[in-house]
Order: sequence, then structure tokens, then C-alpha cells
Amino acid sequence: MKVAVLYGGISPERNVSITGGLAVIKALQELGHEVVPIDPAYGANGKQSIEEIISPSNSISLEELAKFESRKIIECVNSSLFDGIDVAFIVLHGKYGEDGKIQALLELRGIPYTGSNIKASAIGIDKLASKMLFLAAGISTPQWLTVREKDFGNYEYFEEIRSELGDNLVIKPNDQGSTIGITIVEDGNLDEINKGVDLASKFSDIVIVEQFIEGREITVGIVGGEALPLIEIEPEEGFYDYEHKYTKGKTEYICPAEVTEDIAEFMQNQALSAYNIIGCSGFARADFRLDDEGQPFLLEINTIPGFTATSLVPMAAKEIGIEFPELCDRIIQLVFNKNNNHIDENEEE
Repeated sequence: MKVAVLYGGISPERNVSITGGLAVIKALQELGHEVVPIDPAYGANGKQSIEEIISPSNSISLEELAKFESRKIIECVNSSLFDGIDVAFIVLHGKYGEDGKIQALLELRGIPYTGSNIKASAIGIDKLASKMLFLAAGISTPQWLTVREKDFGNYEYFEEIRSELGDNLVIKPNDQGSTIGITIVEDGNLDEINKGVDLASKFSDIVIVEQFIEGREITVGIVGGEALPLIEIEPEEGFYDYEHKYTKGKTEYICPAEVTEDIAEFMQNQALSAYNIIGCSGFARADFRLDDEGQPFLLEINTIPGFTATSLVPMAAKEIGIEFPELCDRIIQLVFNKNNNHIDENEEE
């Protein structure tokens, strides 16, 4: 099969995407697929050989990102690079990759692609929209308020937020991932809230200020409509930020997470409910906080989660015997078999 692996892109998660793309390229080549590596940031010149792809060790700055043009993505998908492509494996994160835009271009070009469709992608990356759907479906999510441009720097409004949500707050952009632009405020300090809003506003027009839930960080991967084993995330210090996500040895992962069978099953069902409410397909990952009373709070659902051999979804899949190359191949097969909603139970055993 001729597979275009789309990686890189022009979001702040560009470098994470390059690392994941490289892993998928190698896995699919190992399986014998004809792989075409494509970085849409370079337009019609986006095709690279595997030898040319360098996995970055740090994040990309906003100044570096400003050098890229979004119209290059249109140019890329409309070019001869996609001639004869059977399927596109999307490993793009954030804006122009996980938000439905690249999916729309591929549909217009008639190229099948992995993961969720346009609508589910757009809703999944929009924290405000997805949290409202979670609430409507009875799925617990931390209380939140939004800050829009008219209230940037408005300390009176920040006092209202603190009064309603408490002193411990999470401030984040509405449509980013990889903890980019996120701030944890632990004492309700108004200056810290203002700094957090200012940082988040550099990445999104809408800022989410969310009640911080004390407890454990748990994630649930989903492949083909089936929830994978839970993973608990334990950063060595602080919170699970960009550095702890992508620096080896900075975080311990426990899979399966050490929770009771009832809690594990409940969290898997909550993850599947969110997956179905959003309209996801293929694969995804739901992130939770689990408080001391055993109550899970769904933070968000990622329609294109991190995807290297050591990322969370592949880690959970490995726990039930699915190695990374097989997982990549399985995700491609799901594109052509929409009725295949579950991992084969015999293979799982």
C-alpha cells in the first residue's frame, strides 16, 4: 500500500509531530508499505527521505513558526505528491493538523486518512465545545470559565473567576495540546492569573480557566472503538508539562494504572462515551484527573495523540500484546473497514 505519512506542520507542536512521524514512517516501512514522508509546511516541496528527517530535541518558538505560511498546506495537498496515494497517515498535532483543516483538504482531494473526520477533529481540539458536550452527556469535567480578548488584563473579572473556581487554577489556550501555553496557579494570585492568561492568549483567542483537580493523572487510549488499559502519569516534580512529556526519565508511567477494577472500567466507559459523543474514529486518547475519592474528571480528548513507539496509546496497546508496527497497520486498516469498531478479542488475549 502507498501511504503518505503527514508530519511536522505549522503548529507549536511541530517538533513533537516530527518525532512521531519518523516513528510511524519506520514502522510502516518495516511492514513493507511504500511510504511517502510529507511535511505540509513546505508545500509542494514537502516530500523528504527518511534520512533527511531530523527528530528535534526541543520545542519550536513562535518566531520560527511565523516563517511558515498556512497556504503552503493547501499547495501541498493539491500537488503531485499525493498522486497514487492510497491513504494518508496523519501524525500532525494542533492547528492545521488536528483541527479538521488537513482532513478537509484530504477529503476534497479524495484521499482517505487515518483518525477522526472533519467535524470530530474540530470539536475535539476545541476545549470549550468538547467540555460543553461532556457536561451535556453527564461526564464530569472540571468547572471552568472563559477569558476572551475584552477581559484580558481585567483584574475584576479575575477576582470573579477566583471566587467561583477557587485559588487552584489551570489556565490554558482553548485549542492547543502538549501543555503548550499552560499555567498552574496554586494560590489565586491575581498577577499570576494575569500572566497565565497573557501566555495562553498568545496561542488562542479564547483562554480556558479551569478548576485544578487535586489527584492522579490517568489517561485512556482508544483504538477501533475499544478502550485500552489505563496509564497513570507521575512526573518527577511539578505537573506534566512539555518538558516532562518529552524528556526521557522526567516522568514515570504505570501501565496498567493501579486502580480498582470498578474505577478502571468506569473510566474506560467514560472515555468511550466522550469518544462517541465527539464522533471520533480510528484512535484517540482521553485524559483524566482522578481525585482522592475515586471520582474521575475528564479534561479533554485528543483525536491525534502522541504517536511514537513510547507514547501513551502505543504503550497501552503493547500491554495487550499489540506492538507499534502492528498498531500503525491496524489504524490504517480501520480507515477501510469503518464497521470494524473493536479490536479482535481473540488477538487481545
